[in-house]
Amino acid sequence: MSRIPRDRTNPAGKRPGKIGRAGKDAPAVEPLNIVHGALPSREVILRFIADHPQKASKRELAKAFGLKGDNRVELKHMLQELEREGMLQKNRKSLIRPGALPPVTVLDITTRDKDGDLIGRPAEWPEDQGVAPAVAIRQQSPAGRQGKGKAPVAGLGDRILAKIFPAVDRGGPAYTARIIKVIDRRRGASMGVFRTAPGGGGRLLPIERRGEEMVIDPDFTGGATDGDLVEVEIARLGRFGLPRAKVLSVVGSVGSEKAISMIAIHAHGIPHVFPPAVIAEAEAAKPASMSHREDWRDVPLITIDPADAKDHDDAVYAELDPSPDNPGGVIVTVAIADVSWYVRPNSPLDREALKRGNSVYFPDRVVPMLPERISNDLCSLKEGVDRPALAVRMSFSGDGRKIGHTFYRIMMKSAAKLSYQQAQAAIDGKPDDQTGPMLEPILKPLWHAYEVMKRGRDRRQPLELDMPERKILLKPDGTVDRVVVPPRLDAHKLIEEMMIQANVCAAETLEKKRQPLIYRIHDGPTLAKQEILREFLATLGISLAKGGNMRANNFNGILAKADGTPHQTMVNEMVLRSQSQAIYGPENIGHFGLNLMKYAHFTSPIRRYADLIVHRALVGSLGFGEGGITPDEEAALDDIAAEISTFERRAMAAERETVDRLIAHHLSGRVGEEFAGRVSGVTKSGLFVALPDYGADGFVPISTLGTDYFIYDEAHQALSGERTGLGYRLGDSVTVKLAEAIPLAGALRFEMISEGREMPAAVRSFHKAGRRDRGQVRKKPGTRPPRGRH
Repeated sequence: MSRIPRDRTNPAGKRPGKIGRAGKDAPAVEPLNIVHGALPSREVILRFIADHPQKASKRELAKAFGLKGDNRVELKHMLQELEREGMLQKNRKSLIRPGALPPVTVLDITTRDKDGDLIGRPAEWPEDQGVAPAVAIRQQSPAGRQGKGKAPVAGLGDRILAKIFPAVDRGGPAYTARIIKVIDRRRGASMGVFRTAPGGGGRLLPIERRGEEMVIDPDFTGGATDGDLVEVEIARLGRFGLPRAKVLSVVGSVGSEKAISMIAIHAHGIPHVFPPAVIAEAEAAKPASMSHREDWRDVPLITIDPADAKDHDDAVYAELDPSPDNPGGVIVTVAIADVSWYVRPNSPLDREALKRGNSVYFPDRVVPMLPERISNDLCSLKEGVDRPALAVRMSFSGDGRKIGHTFYRIMMKSAAKLSYQQAQAAIDGKPDDQTGPMLEPILKPLWHAYEVMKRGRDRRQPLELDMPERKILLKPDGTVDRVVVPPRLDAHKLIEEMMIQANVCAAETLEKKRQPLIYRIHDGPTLAKQEILREFLATLGISLAKGGNMRANNFNGILAKADGTPHQTMVNEMVLRSQSQAIYGPENIGHFGLNLMKYAHFTSPIRRYADLIVHRALVGSLGFGEGGITPDEEAALDDIAAEISTFERRAMAAERETVDRLIAHHLSGRVGEEFAGRVSGVTKSGLFVALPDYGADGFVPISTLGTDYFIYDEAHQALSGERTGLGYRLGDSVTVKLAEAIPLAGALRFEMISEGREMPAAVRSFHKAGRRDRGQVRKKPGTRPPRGRH
């Protein structure tokens, strides 16, 4: 169980007070001593950022302190130093204290305080940062701010987009929030495992960490049997005793994939049932007209997708450039389903799509962003069927440089629906009856165009991490059959590169039109993460240059040095951990990982709301007719970007947790067996061990490692015995025994079978220096290993 960490903005662990004001029971806080025009101290900068998160960019800080000339340069260096030391971290274009909430955050209202006021917590919060901070919700008067407009009113269980402020009172939550909008009004349904009780009825055991046990009366069991996963609503909530609930539906056995994915759907508040108004609008939709469209139905565009894909939102075609001015050049056409024609701003379909943000993919089900009538029918680029699309025709020179592009709104007819494996087999000399006739006129020109584009990609040098993706294959009953690593084909890389270039074109076109949009942005690694990576690489004899101007190719050089060595997997993982997370935002900072200055998601509007916004922006700015972006949407882009970034993280967490639960259930009958694994994480409390054959991670508590004193060395990513010098490092191959599997928590607990190996001299010298402030941990005999997720 995670311990509540101290507030990282304050070494003493005390919540910060507001400048010059005090809480009810707290002494007054001294006001900041600001001398206008003079460079402030580090402490003053940190306190100013904590108390004024909305003014925490370099420009705003310089303005607030009245800095000019050399002082602005000194401020920049000071901020870089604070970031390098881990005292600050970037959040889009502003700076925040580590562990602090960004100025605009999506919150779930989870409870009330003793005075009855609403309390929320961040909808998504990294597990490694402990318990998510509580936020007091400030309800405004019905008339709104300054009596203007109508203020949004939220209730228990709602999800909101909120403006975050430091708390005035030290005795309560560290933050307060003003509601910007209510994203989702949840109906108060809960999910849990039904357990029968003597005499009839039963109890609901919650699946959420903060959930509450409930009593279910005999008349309200809904036919549930012992061990069923059920959805309930509160029937009565009294002042005393447990709440009483009524079963709404029986999901099924806890061990089935359907039930396990439903746990994640419910735990993360993912909308999964379309309201009647949304279904009605989708069913009433009619095929698109030819208004403002070019007729491209004779262009042999084809779709290449996974074999089991049900929606097809992108099609491609390529040919040699006939222009004598571009010898050796190619023209690549990418056509994307015209979702903006069907999903209009502020319609029921649009509002529901924004609530979802993106489709969520589980091993055997999809929670779609749009109803099937739209996603699998009207907007799916089906073979031989007329479908509306937005297309971009791109010209590349012989060396892979993009030299021009143009967008069109079209009507197309897909010439073929191929799988990745089918298209690749044809290129590799094994065409079938479908791909044989199109090999020369369609497939070979596509592969030639990819070879040309690849020259540009190789020169650009995006980040090239080698992290194979695993896929779970299920049995007919929804349980795990096996875990496979699908091969990475040139067909995958071809579609990926063509989609990337189409996304670049969308961003460039909208910037040229001065049209507000949502970018896909990826900041470079923070200086603090760079320093951690630098220390780790030094233990392997690999150097990483210092400085804040790192590029993706710097990391590619590191990966190349580790390629083929025993440290290859370990280095790839550490480089991945050093990277920031890509998000959406209306202000462009570029995409570090792809090494691109302008990038916006355009190619998946069926499954991502960001792409739908970009489509609307293109339709409006290029005069393509109906379905363009509205002024209200343009004004709300910052809020929309914050929401969909949160929903993307929500989807990723739900998908990951579902896989963890499935694997834990799959292995629950094999407790006591031994498995080959690899150390995938090293912490002060123990080791995380990955089972490559299963795509699962489990935990080895330090209390089970042996009788030695174990010391955690962050730089070497090692746990090693002080007396014996034996230990374990990130990437080590080990054998473990499964000691416990908890399917509902998605947790595996292992016992280490492998003896620790002799640590490198650098680790041993670390011990001899006596620097145990870096994290000495002693094995405590008789301590019960921690349970559940760690």
